[in-house]
Amino acid sequence: MIGPNVDIYTVNHPLDKEGRRHYHATALPVTIGNDVWIGGKATILPGMTIGDNVVVAAGAVVTKDVPANTIVAGVPARVIKELPE
Repeated sequence: MIGPNVDIYTVNHPLDKEGRRHYHATALPVTIGNDVWIGGKATILPGMTIGDNVVVAAGAVVTKDVPANTIVAGVPARVIKELPE
């Protein structure tokens, strides 16, 4: 389930001066497992993998892969609880 106003990004841009000038965008897939709940206004950045049976709290910003069977929250998102399989 994906809540309202969730942002899932697949493209990023370089931060160096030359890259910004020529805008060499990098596209990376986002992978979302089974039985995942993503709360409203969460943000998932390019290249992230969210494992099975995960809850992403409302407003969380996912900057690293999320292991299966966990709840993540915060900015940046971090594991706050492990869930039974």
